[in-house]
Amino acid sequence: MPTHAMPDLIRALPKAELHLHIEGSLEPELMFRLAKKNNVAIPYDSIEDVRRAYNFSNLQSFLDIYYAGANVLQTQDDFYDLTWAYIEKCLENNIVHTEIFFDPQTHTERGVPFSAVIGGIKAALADAHSQHGITSCIIMCFLRHLSEADAFATLEEALPYKDDIIGVGLDSSEVGNPPSKFAAVFKAAAEHGFKLVAHAGEEADFSYINEALDLLNIHRIDHGVQSIHSDTLMLRLKDTQMPLTVCPNSNIELRVFDHYDQHNIKDLLDYGLNVSVHSDDPAYFKGYLNQNFTNLCDHLPLSADDVVTLVKNGFRSAFIDDAQKAAYLAKVDAIAAR
Repeated sequence: MPTHAMPDLIRALPKAELHLHIEGSLEPELMFRLAKKNNVAIPYDSIEDVRRAYNFSNLQSFLDIYYAGANVLQTQDDFYDLTWAYIEKCLENNIVHTEIFFDPQTHTERGVPFSAVIGGIKAALADAHSQHGITSCIIMCFLRHLSEADAFATLEEALPYKDDIIGVGLDSSEVGNPPSKFAAVFKAAAEHGFKLVAHAGEEADFSYINEALDLLNIHRIDHGVQSIHSDTLMLRLKDTQMPLTVCPNSNIELRVFDHYDQHNIKDLLDYGLNVSVHSDDPAYFKGYLNQNFTNLCDHLPLSADDVVTLVKNGFRSAFIDDAQKAAYLAKVDAIAAR
């Protein structure tokens, strides 16, 4: 396929997004609107100031701004508006299935009721399905810089909404907060029937991936790019086809790799790992899903077949039934054949 045709292929393919923090889709315009509506002070004078602040040197410098921005989210309607704004991006990026992360602790510790957070997200996703046919799941993440006791309290708070939440995850400051810190709460979540995912191996080394597999018994690894530094782990990931939800823009913005041409996703793919592409915190990391694909294709020798495989891996790794997977994969094949 000629290089100029790649953007057309990226746009045309239906996609699944499995690694998306809904709070990380808060665009500066919405941040300002909600700050004004809710009378919340933010440390920026203009939308341009916010965009200038969206330049990070590491995960912690990003998280500081991320949590400050989340302060404007106060009501169920705010969470609806936030989620609906992301759904509009799904339409632009041809995302037909999305599995959204949310961080309840970021909000409940500010006095925002758990019900307001889940209620707003759920209502927007329901409208996305009825109006546009977009399918979705909701995954609740524990903040790893907080204690496991806090995570247990959050799990208890989530149980009345168990039918609305398909899984639990682990995010926030990775280094110094290994998966082992949360082994007991993940065991409890599994006993309640939740799917399990965890951020591992973005900024921290591959031992965090091993811990997530061995101690948390997860179904998906979020990021996982450091796996390339362990031959044993690479072989294990290939044999089990454990999904890795890779977020290229995030990896560049947080200096995991200095340049896109250094990114290892092509190496992981060529080795036979089940890697897929996602946007993580797109408002902060300079691009939604299609932009992540485009940035990779502009800097790495990815073929059209590689792009199709990355897209199909997203659907294969989704928390949907086999019939739904087959239907989505057939659509991808039909577009690719054209």
